[in-house]
Amino acid sequence: MSAAQSAVAAVRRLASSESRFANSDLADNSAVDHKRETPRSRIDTWMVGGVTLTFAALVAGIAATGVPISYFLQPSGALIVIGGTLGATIVTTPKRALQRAARRVLGLWRERAGSREELVEELMSYIRVARSKGVLALEPLIRESRNDFLRSSFTLALDVTKAELQTAIETKIRLREREGETDARTLESAGGFSPTIGVLGTVVGLIDVLRRFSDLGAVASGVGMAFASTLYGIGLANLLLLPLAQRIRAGVADAFEREELILEGAICIVDGVHPALAAERLNAFLENRTKEHPE
Repeated sequence: MSAAQSAVAAVRRLASSESRFANSDLADNSAVDHKRETPRSRIDTWMVGGVTLTFAALVAGIAATGVPISYFLQPSGALIVIGGTLGATIVTTPKRALQRAARRVLGLWRERAGSREELVEELMSYIRVARSKGVLALEPLIRESRNDFLRSSFTLALDVTKAELQTAIETKIRLREREGETDARTLESAGGFSPTIGVLGTVVGLIDVLRRFSDLGAVASGVGMAFASTLYGIGLANLLLLPLAQRIRAGVADAFEREELILEGAICIVDGVHPALAAERLNAFLENRTKEHPE
């Protein structure tokens, strides 16, 4: 079998391993059901706090000018900006990619379960068992993990060589990273359309104002109202769409490092690395994170 064929076979085994454990006999897992319960996802209060602060500052700034907030509530402008941005994004983005981006945005409001320290400790527990009892002793333990990527990767590690394992998992990691970048670009694209469509809404408003040019009072009031569309477009892009795109990239980068950490743990098991040396290799991921993001 060629190297390419081996890699393809490994990727297929990696993809099928998730369903393999999902369909395992319940009787084998009855003793550890309390460990496998998926923790309730919590709202990311940091994310909510940032969005709340942004819009609170915007409202406070408008109120400080003495202009009533209701003056900026222009349904026609909001319809043009939101509908036009959504329509342009649908035109430029395939349906499945847009749906995946929407799901990822919804996922941003939930905190990621488990820290890296907990992940390292879980990996070390598997490495110690493999070292003392053999690799096959891991199979019932892997079912207890809540991490789908870890379960599928370690299941594959029981069946393939190191080269096949590394090729399959690295391929999956790269594909996930590419999907995340595509989702971020989808929001960036929408953020590029939004201000321009806001200007379009302003032009529509000015055309309506010019129809009533004989009434100078109505013209003065209408010009201000027309520019609300520009405000909507710029605000939608810079206060929501573009920040969400960057948040997606940050999440993808964190997931990439976690998956690399899992890959490193799987390689340590396949190579039969001593737990002390494995701990040094895994803790390097924590040390790098501390240097990049000091508390």
